[in-house]
Amino acid sequence: MLDDDAPLVARVLPDVSGLEKRFDYLVPDAVRDQVRVGTIVRIQLGTRRVGGWVVGLGPADGTVALDRLKPIAKVRGWGPAPEVIELAQWGAWRWCGRIRSILTVASPARAVTRLAAPARSLAPDASPGWSGVVRIPAAADPYGAIREACGAGPALVIVPSVAGVQVVAARLRADGLAVAVMPDGWSQAMAGTDVVIGARGAVWAPCSGLRSVVVVDEHDESLQEERNPTWHARDVAIERARRSGAECILISPAPSLTALEWAGTRLQRPSRLAERNGWPIVDVVDMDDVEPWVTSMLSSRLIQQLRNPDRRVICVHNSPGRARRLACRACRTVATCEQCEAAVEEWDEGTLSCRRCGTQRPKVCGHCGSGALANLRPGIKRLREELAAAAGREVIEVSGADGDGEPVDAGIYVGTEAVLHRIRRADTVAFLDLDAELLAPRYRAAEQAMGLLVRAARLVGPRADGGRLIVQTRLPRHPVVDAALYADPGRLAATEQASRRALGFPPFGALASVGGTGAADWLAATDLVTAPIDGRMLARAPSWAALADGLAAVPRPPGSRLRVVVDPPRD
Repeated sequence: MLDDDAPLVARVLPDVSGLEKRFDYLVPDAVRDQVRVGTIVRIQLGTRRVGGWVVGLGPADGTVALDRLKPIAKVRGWGPAPEVIELAQWGAWRWCGRIRSILTVASPARAVTRLAAPARSLAPDASPGWSGVVRIPAAADPYGAIREACGAGPALVIVPSVAGVQVVAARLRADGLAVAVMPDGWSQAMAGTDVVIGARGAVWAPCSGLRSVVVVDEHDESLQEERNPTWHARDVAIERARRSGAECILISPAPSLTALEWAGTRLQRPSRLAERNGWPIVDVVDMDDVEPWVTSMLSSRLIQQLRNPDRRVICVHNSPGRARRLACRACRTVATCEQCEAAVEEWDEGTLSCRRCGTQRPKVCGHCGSGALANLRPGIKRLREELAAAAGREVIEVSGADGDGEPVDAGIYVGTEAVLHRIRRADTVAFLDLDAELLAPRYRAAEQAMGLLVRAARLVGPRADGGRLIVQTRLPRHPVVDAALYADPGRLAATEQASRRALGFPPFGALASVGGTGAADWLAATDLVTAPIDGRMLARAPSWAALADGLAAVPRPPGSRLRVVVDPPRD
């Protein structure tokens, strides 16, 4: 226990880009009662005054004379709770990044000098909690599962979208719960409330007396931070719950393999009837049977929907930024890698290469041996004109570059997957070429394609309301297509588990992408398995801990600008 009269020393992490070193500062007696682990302060660093976080606090240890320590210049206010500081240190190690980036997310947007009184209506439930995965039907309302998970007492709820956060928060308040919405509700969250809710950054938010952590749509890609360190809110939630002894509930219509491996047998799923009724009607169109082959992406089933003036139709085609795909003109088989089944590309004339695993082969069909291959990659603009001509009504083009607002009201939309985020309601969603997702050179390609189908299912609603998905593909028996057709995501999980285990992909291994000058030389000094891919280096290890330790064991070259992306979402 600290002596009230003994000098107090704070270890401070400066809020300075590229600087990870901690410095000791003397805590003035006048602000002694305001400084705790996590407090945000101002310090004198060299010739300038900068902000920083107190990451350690204790008596002087004698290593540095007290008269040589500079005092803290100013206390700005409350910062992350001590347990969040420790969690952030773990996160920086786990994703091989800087703790400063995480603490910035965990801190209030504006200085908080005084906390409000706690606002709680729930008494913590003393009964044993349950942690695991809750699978819900694709078009079902997840609120029931969220509300039940919040019943044990103070809960931290993570929802992928900001709009979704506001909707769930309003419903929780209507049920009589005190709710702090992040980031504006940071002060109330620190003081104490029934529910702290927010998007992915809220996983680092304060939550006094935490009893449960809930992640909604844990499969959603937006739960992974795009900047380094590329932490994933689901994995942070699992670790945070473990450290605090709280429940962790992951809710999803199509749980990721990572979530299922963590949960083991702790999986709640609906009855087959309820799950089937919670999916829309799924029409699978085998494009190999559509004529004229290659030159058109409009099947007769799609045209029927387009020409119905009472149907609002969304057509999805992820052309930009996707792998170039080829198909045999003789047997119409899509050219895929014989090792990992991803789409192959023609990098050098006469050679087909796989971006996922690096396998190369001559430019011939792996099915019939023909050397005549067709390119399957039409553009959005041409598709819009073709759709308008077939439908006889206006077609609006939508892309991620158009902003976040809802586009002009129309009967038909066409665009990349951004259209699924910007349109709030539809009767039919058609994936013009789902193979672009199924065969993408990423180990998570199948899960990501399933996530798109789930999002589309929510837009059109269940089959009882007439909701319909049209899936155009040349792989009609692909596990993703089967999972949607039979309204059973477990079909995909079973095949993905076997495939990833055999290839050593997460969660049965660990991956990191390293780019920048000197990446190969730096990784060569580690004990990790590495390989060049797309101008970068890919590092592999048997586990996330082994990967983190391996990357941390070798100092980065001075002045290097290496970019390390742990668990890259697009590799």
